[in-house]
This record gives sequence, structure tokens and C-alpha cells, in this order.
Amino acid sequence: MRLRAHLIGAVSGLTVGLAATVGLAGCHAAAGFGASAGDAGGGAALRVVATTTQVADFSRHIGGDRIELTQVLKPNVDPHDYEASPADLQAIVRADVVVKNGVGLEKFLDDTIASAGFSGTVVDASKGVTIRPGDQPGEEGDPHIWHDPMNAKIMVRNIADAFAAKDPAGKATYEANYAGYAASLDRLDGRIRAELGSLPPTQRKLVTNHDAFGYYIARYRLQFVGSIIPSFDSSAELSGKDVADLVAKIRASGVKAIFSESSLPPKTAEVIGREAGVTVVEGGGALYGDSLGPEGSDGATYLAMEQHNTDTIVAALRG
Repeated sequence: MRLRAHLIGAVSGLTVGLAATVGLAGCHAAAGFGASAGDAGGGAALRVVATTTQVADFSRHIGGDRIELTQVLKPNVDPHDYEASPADLQAIVRADVVVKNGVGLEKFLDDTIASAGFSGTVVDASKGVTIRPGDQPGEEGDPHIWHDPMNAKIMVRNIADAFAAKDPAGKATYEANYAGYAASLDRLDGRIRAELGSLPPTQRKLVTNHDAFGYYIARYRLQFVGSIIPSFDSSAELSGKDVADLVAKIRASGVKAIFSESSLPPKTAEVIGREAGVTVVEGGGALYGDSLGPEGSDGATYLAMEQHNTDTIVAALRG
């Protein structure tokens, strides 16, 4: 109900203002949310709206200077409870392509697209990814698909195909950018596998702020002991029994550390860490779970984020 009320208000505010969308790209570029440039032939750039920080980063690598990119979610903003803004509606109205993560992560998007009257292409980057089951009735599954670099490879393939279909003149560029980025993902996967493989199997145990790393854990054969918030959704409620159960699991399993996340407050993790007698990895060492970090941080790009997470996990679990 809160989202619907928000959207109704947003749409009402846009009734007389949609003509101003012609200036939106410049506003976003000036604010650091996107970049625009003409394509190699001097024509108009493909106008792309990307929802999450991850799919925006993928779109930026694939599209290069052939796209004008608007990124909806800012760094370190939790996507699970995000509400669309009037600026989001304006950006979608004028977009050629909207790129989403999918698997129900962007709960705000369907209503936003309907309200904006968008008639362009929606790219579900999760198409073709094997989805882990959801943890609540009615959920589409675990949406944190990007934490397996091989899933990221599928996602960028979907994005490249969609850009080429909408902009056939740029197909060679999109294909070349995909090939280069896919090779980077393969190298990343190899490094992660080698680093985590250097840990003894008994030390490959993970406790995180919320259950966001299932694909990473499955890919690299870690043991998931538990999460502070026992859900894929970081906005889920935590009960006293959940806390007591997790403290008991940590003590029984011999876990060495609890990993907080950059987009979530670390206070509950700190309390559980004290109760269980283990280190809480936070601050600059926090993992990037639901969002990339700001420019200049260790998580500013997808490749940097996954490398930072791996380096942090290995250092903490090795002790």
C-alpha cells in the first residue's frame, strides 16, 4: 500500500512535468548517475535505464559510449525496500531499454513501468540463470544471482543481446565489449576459486548479515552456517529466538568471523559477535552484498566488489 500511494503521488506530480524529461540525461550525468555520448556514427545514443548498481555496471561495460545510462539505485542503497521516485518515472518514460536484475528483486519496477507508460524493451538479466529456491512462500527465488561470476556472464550476455537488437548498428561493439568482459569474469572466477581453495575445508564457514551469498557459497563450496537476518530480504524481521539460535550455531561450528555488509547497519552483527565470542568484520572490510560501493571504494565495480569480498573472507577465515 505504501508503494502504491507513493506512485500515485509521483504520477500526479508528473502530469504537467513530463515534457521536461528532455533535460533528464544532462541532470543525471551532472550528478554522476550516468553518462551520455553519441554512437560511432554520430547518431543518438541508446537510452538505457538500469535498476541496480550491478546491472548498471554490466550495462556500462557492454554499452560503452553507444549508450546514455541512467542508474536508478545509488551505491550502498538496499534494493529490497526501495521506492520509485518521480525522477525514476521520468527516466523510464524516455528510455529505449530498461535493464533489471529480475527474480523479484526490484519490487518497485512493474508498477513504475506501468505508471510511466513505458513501451520499450525490458531486459530481465536473470533469464537463463538457474535460480535457487526462495525462502518465503510466493517468492520467485534467491535474487542475489550476481555473486556467482558465471551467472554474471549470463547476465551480460542478455544485456549485450538486447542492446544489439535495439541498436543493430552497434552489434559489433556490443559483441566485442561482451567478449572482453566475459574474459574478465573467467579470470575473476579462477582467482576466487584459487583463493578460497587455499583454505582448509574446516575453515570455509560463513556467517553474514543476511542470506545474500548463496550463489557464491554454492559456486565455491563454502559452508553456510547462518545469517543475522535469516532471509534473502534484508528488510525481514529478526526475532530473539533467531539470535539465540545463530549464537548457538556459531559456537558449535567454530566459525571464526561474522561478516557485516556495506549497505546494512552492523549493530546486530556486533551484538551477536560479542555473544558468540567471534570477530565481526565491518567498516572498510565489510562485504558488498546487495549493492556496489561508491566510486573510489573497494566495491566500486562488480569485478572489484567480488575480489574485495573474496580477499576479506579469506583473510578473516584464515585467522
